[in-house]
Amino acid sequence: QVQLVESGGGLVQPGGSLRLSCAASGNVFSIRSMGWYRQTPWRQRELVATITSRGNTNYADSVKGRFTVSRDNGKNTVYLQMNLLKADDTGVYYCNADRVTTISDPTHEYAYWGLGTQVTVSS
Repeated sequence: QVQLVESGGGLVQPGGSLRLSCAASGNVFSIRSMGWYRQTPWRQRELVATITSRGNTNYADSVKGRFTVSRDNGKNTVYLQMNLLKADDTGVYYCNADRVTTISDPTHEYAYWGLGTQVTVSS
């Protein structure tokens, strides 16, 4: 089994910065893609940013130029540096690990989600 543990959320003023972290632990053999999604009561869960094991990144248009996703493959950890935060960035941020293989079952791929971390941008 694989667990994703997020950290780094909180309350920040508009224009401020936060850094989220997500570490995958457990029976991990490889993770093809890791990333972040966010959800609010008035908006479905949406992609924020993803990064592959080779370092290829993908961003939502709304965060381009402000957010940076990075990854430490050796630690199975993904980060999201969020700068110039806006009120519209408020939401629960979920970590995702996609196309995960495990040591005990390296021939099948699974997807996992973290429990989410709250980000609130408000003055």
